[in-house]
Amino acid sequence: MSGMGSVLQITNPTVVAAFRAALLHQGIVALLIFFLLALLWVSVREWAPSARADGGTAAAGMTAEPRARRLLRIGFGIIWIFDGILQAQAAMPLGLPSEVIQPSAATSPGWVQHIVNWGVRGWTYHPVNAAAAAVWIQVGIGIWLLTAARGRWSRLGGLASTGWGLVVWVFGEAFGGVFAPGLTWLFGAPGAALFYCVAGALVALPERAWSGRRLGRLLIAALGLFTTGMAVLQAWPGRGFWQGTVHRKPAGLAAMIQQMGQTSQPRFLSSLVSGFGSFTAAHGFAVNLVAVIVLAAIGMALLSGQPRLQRPALAALVVACLADWVLVEDLGFFGGLGTDPNSMIPIALVAVAGFLALTSPAPAVATSEVAESAVASAPPGPGWRERLSPGRLSHAVGTSSLRTIAAVGALAVAALGAVPMVVASASTSADPIIAEALDGSSAPLNFRAPAFHLTDQQGQPVSLASLRGKVVLLTFLDPVCTSDCPLIAQEFRQADQMLGASARHVELVAIVTNPLYYERAYTLAFDRQENMANLPNWRYLTGTLPQLKQVWQQYSVAAQVLPGGGMIAHSDVAYVIDPAGRTRRELNFDPGPGTSSSQSSFAGELSTAARQVLGTQ
Repeated sequence: MSGMGSVLQITNPTVVAAFRAALLHQGIVALLIFFLLALLWVSVREWAPSARADGGTAAAGMTAEPRARRLLRIGFGIIWIFDGILQAQAAMPLGLPSEVIQPSAATSPGWVQHIVNWGVRGWTYHPVNAAAAAVWIQVGIGIWLLTAARGRWSRLGGLASTGWGLVVWVFGEAFGGVFAPGLTWLFGAPGAALFYCVAGALVALPERAWSGRRLGRLLIAALGLFTTGMAVLQAWPGRGFWQGTVHRKPAGLAAMIQQMGQTSQPRFLSSLVSGFGSFTAAHGFAVNLVAVIVLAAIGMALLSGQPRLQRPALAALVVACLADWVLVEDLGFFGGLGTDPNSMIPIALVAVAGFLALTSPAPAVATSEVAESAVASAPPGPGWRERLSPGRLSHAVGTSSLRTIAAVGALAVAALGAVPMVVASASTSADPIIAEALDGSSAPLNFRAPAFHLTDQQGQPVSLASLRGKVVLLTFLDPVCTSDCPLIAQEFRQADQMLGASARHVELVAIVTNPLYYERAYTLAFDRQENMANLPNWRYLTGTLPQLKQVWQQYSVAAQVLPGGGMIAHSDVAYVIDPAGRTRRELNFDPGPGTSSSQSSFAGELSTAARQVLGTQ
């Protein structure tokens, strides 16, 4: 079979070109969104000077943003944008699920793999939409955090960061590997995205929560508990971290580090990481002992509640994070499939924020209770219809700051990625781009289809002329094939389901392509095996060997017996014939690896082609 062994490469040019085109088009839309919002804001303020004055008065009455909160908001805003840029790498649509997500879940329990695979299915069925959605959601959240410094919009940005971070942590990082063996802080446990969630939740807190030192103390205590727990896991016997080598081969940490050193990256960094991996292989016990001592000492100092111990411990934690980020995690974003700078930078940001919250707390807002009581005693506000009136909307736009307008634009950018993915996920069929990536796109044709006179699986005569008035989806199958032909049959079956009510205007036709096993008994056995017999519009045709050979020749189908007998090499092709008997499309039909997404993609290509021909009648 021509399709045997074909594999869809992660840098397939068809998918890469479609991905780049999607990013370009959506990028133009994103710029247009910001331009229109800015134009609207300027126009309203010019036409309503009172709104401009009200906005300035409100801004003048605001206090400075707490330093710890500002660090988290800006720091994670930058990281989200950086992550979005990394998601725009060419290999992401096809490579991320197969090369990153599924391997990260491979050692986790079955229920974790089930959850991750459920999420991966949506990505593999719609790789271009999913990859583009990840880009714009993350860029949008990053811009949102950077621009919305205060108020409700800023807190909503924190919630958005928490929500998307949780999605990434569960489906992209398999819960950060916390349920898998070999969990270690040195390689990012419990997952970078979990710290995105923590930072987003902190940004989403009401501003009064940053008053005083209580939040700082809680944050530092949580970091102390976390690092102490990581020290215990690192020291636990039997987890493989105390050995540098096993049977003269790198093991545990050394194996992980040396694997990271093989990633495509600048030579100096690869040499540095590989060198540390070799050092760990030679001195595995000592390296692990140092890691345990450092983590335990930092954890106990942070839990002590003593500022004179906590400050140097936080500094040591930041230094340890940076050292681990370079020497062990290998920065995390090289190799073409790196999605983020890993967990050490987020941990360091949270640690510094805890230090700032403890040493530079925001002043208490003395007027908060008065303001809350005033709000409570105020008469009921306008209803939603009044709020959406043109006058109130224009006043709301005019009194908004430019930062708020930019935050609204950032939300629209995130939606720009999310909405197409949600719409695509509502479809049960995979994107036809997968079929095109495997076999190329089909060109429209328009010539009379060669006639044939054969017999179906029920022994009834069938000719092309007898099928006039219906669209014919025609392929060639070997009834004793165990590789591609069953896949193609299921793709035809799924295409029939996709056609729905239109299926009554379509005939699914296969012609035997085996010069040895072509009797009707084999077609009946194939139908039973593939559950095709219950399709009323399915016909599996055969005839005498001279008849079959004539049809193969007319449709340019090669059928060759391979050495060993029985297995037939033949063309994987499907023809779309219109109701007038003219060939309108020729689809290369190599099923490739035979995944559910490729099968669904070919079925989608078939059903789409049939609908297009029906629509031209």
